[in-house]
Amino acid sequence: MRKRKQQMERALAHIEKVEWVNRIEGADNIELIGVLGWICVAKKGEFHAGDRAVYIEIDSRCPKDDERFAFLASKNYKIKTMKLSKFNVISQGLALPISLFPELEHKKAGTDVTELLKITYSSQEDLKRKSNKVDPDSKCKIIVGRHPKLFKLPMMRKLMEHSSGKKLVLFLFGRKIEDLLEFPNWIVRTDEVRIENAIFHLQSTDKWVKTEKLDGCSCTYAVDKLHRKNDFEFIVCSRNIPQSDKKENIYWELAEKYDIEHILKEFAETNCFDRVVLQGEGVGPLIQGNPYKLEENRLFCFNLVINGKRTSTQELVKFCEENHLEHVPIVETECELCHTMEEMKAEADGFSLLNPAVLREGFVYRSKDGKQSFKNVSREYLLKHNG
Repeated sequence: MRKRKQQMERALAHIEKVEWVNRIEGADNIELIGVLGWICVAKKGEFHAGDRAVYIEIDSRCPKDDERFAFLASKNYKIKTMKLSKFNVISQGLALPISLFPELEHKKAGTDVTELLKITYSSQEDLKRKSNKVDPDSKCKIIVGRHPKLFKLPMMRKLMEHSSGKKLVLFLFGRKIEDLLEFPNWIVRTDEVRIENAIFHLQSTDKWVKTEKLDGCSCTYAVDKLHRKNDFEFIVCSRNIPQSDKKENIYWELAEKYDIEHILKEFAETNCFDRVVLQGEGVGPLIQGNPYKLEENRLFCFNLVINGKRTSTQELVKFCEENHLEHVPIVETECELCHTMEEMKAEADGFSLLNPAVLREGFVYRSKDGKQSFKNVSREYLLKHNG
């Protein structure tokens, strides 16, 4: 079984081998196929085991101007989890014959073709949340914050009222803040690989730590030692973007609520660490529609990285307890993995430990040493939330 590398950015479309083809009881024109650990509905006879396919993952949107995707027009070109109730089967993703894409014929299985096919995230929220780009308004806010006296002048305030004026401000000052807007290259972004794309884990006989996967916003906090000043720089980021603007910002709100800057600086200084990264999931009334019906915004930590090395869950829990922080709900510390995909997916379904009245998003599994991890997203949750 080919072991896939975990990528910095999720591949929404990639070339894969069709692992198996199975008939659907009572269906005349469709059948099920397996791609990696995913199950898809395909036209009968379109694939044979061993064929290469272009596989497009759920959460994706195909381009409207590519005629090969015209059949998706009624679905607004979105790819999501679907349940065919008549046949009691679930389909996740879209698999198309490689013959439809002559420009990809020479590509090997495992090749990411997201950009080549112009596949994007299906929701604007995901595009914004997972994009590396910072919108112009955010850049302007940072510029104004760095030059408060200048932008109090009537002429500058008038300039900022018009889009053309903002463009001029960005032209004059924008390049000077680019370094502030780059995600630090020494911090690993938070995006666990799905079990469907890492099926080699099903062969594992090790014990794993199983935690609940929470549906919120990914928050990253870090301190970096400034050797010349013998002090630490405090860094706040969303999943992909540094957050320099504290105003109306959930990432800074949580940082201040839990006093994270003080905690990380004291921890690094006391233990002579150069860099410490704390990552967690923000959930609450202002985040993702508040699926857990919480009364306040809260941060649940899941990663503690010291000098570039991720600690074990046990060390994370100890750190959280000592600093009055919350960590993601731990379900099991000696978990034995299921060895079939269907058993694994069935395990993900169920209710949240944060609120037993709502479905959980799934689980995250981490090796005991913290070096390996993957996520198992609930199909029930995806069907309910159109994933």
